[in-house]
Amino acid sequence: MSTKKKLFWSLFSLLLAGLSIWAVLSQSRKWSLENILDSLGHANKLWLAMAVLCTVLFVVLEGVALSSILKRVGYHRPLSRNLLYSTSDIYFSAITPSATGGQPASAYFMVKDGIPAGTAAVALLANLILYTLSLVTLGLFAILFHFPLMWKMKLISRILIGAGFLVQVALTILFFALLSKGTIVFGALERFLRLLHRLHLLHRLESRLERLRSVQEEFEICASTMKQKPSIFFMSFLWNLAQRAAQLAVPMCVYLALGGAPARAGTMFASQCLVALGYSAVPIPGAMGIADFLMLDAFSGFIGLEDAFRLEMLSRGLSFYICVAVSGIITLLGYLMLRKRQRKERERHDRSI
Repeated sequence: MSTKKKLFWSLFSLLLAGLSIWAVLSQSRKWSLENILDSLGHANKLWLAMAVLCTVLFVVLEGVALSSILKRVGYHRPLSRNLLYSTSDIYFSAITPSATGGQPASAYFMVKDGIPAGTAAVALLANLILYTLSLVTLGLFAILFHFPLMWKMKLISRILIGAGFLVQVALTILFFALLSKGTIVFGALERFLRLLHRLHLLHRLESRLERLRSVQEEFEICASTMKQKPSIFFMSFLWNLAQRAAQLAVPMCVYLALGGAPARAGTMFASQCLVALGYSAVPIPGAMGIADFLMLDAFSGFIGLEDAFRLEMLSRGLSFYICVAVSGIITLLGYLMLRKRQRKERERHDRSI
């Protein structure tokens, strides 16, 4: 993604975030930002700390999941590097439609760290499969054991949840097929490059095809290695499941911090599993607006509308807005450090000549 596009999507997402927060606050006569912050000051600090911990775990566990894959295929990197892969994925997924910018951003840092492009592609695709599968698993849990929750929600919410579930199942199958049949993807990419060349939109075709075939070879070798070690998928799935659960547990912790009934904690968690399914297939950066609507709809079914506004603003603010902002800062710092490291390497190389 070019610098101009990154800047555009960052500004667009910032505007969308502002509009989403304004839309939520404007629907409540009782709750203002000042009132919400005041209620936060009187909340149970232990449960607030747990909410913050869950948000941190959401970021860290993606890095751990990627690390568990990369180590098993021969590329061990420090936790700090894996954390950068995670924050870049989270930030760019949040600011681009359908989270299309996250994987390329993460792959960029992996390649700069010396991980072959084909290996990075396999690791990210495998992690994406398991990340999607973890949402399907948690969604099934909510549907099977808390089915009445859906019927308390509006019709449009139930439609979004059903569509999200079907889309996530379809994506899991599609991604797994791509991992198993990578030749189909690379064949399509080669035909696309040849088409661009015929239309005089692409130059140096042979060198680009040679690079593509090199990436394909790395991809197939890494994919073959992973197929021979099914434990890679199992461990990474557990990490992804824990990551998803940590994020979805944030509203539950905030609910308990605000004095919510502990007996409803499981219901609160299940409602977030349904909400996550509902906004997962919406092609809006960070599902902003849609996620807020679904959370309000789910919360108001069992705690009242006014309290739902307060809970939605606090939990969404922590689990998404603050999380994305911090991930963006870490990603920017990581990028600047990378540029500095590259500059020093060039200087050492120039002195050695």
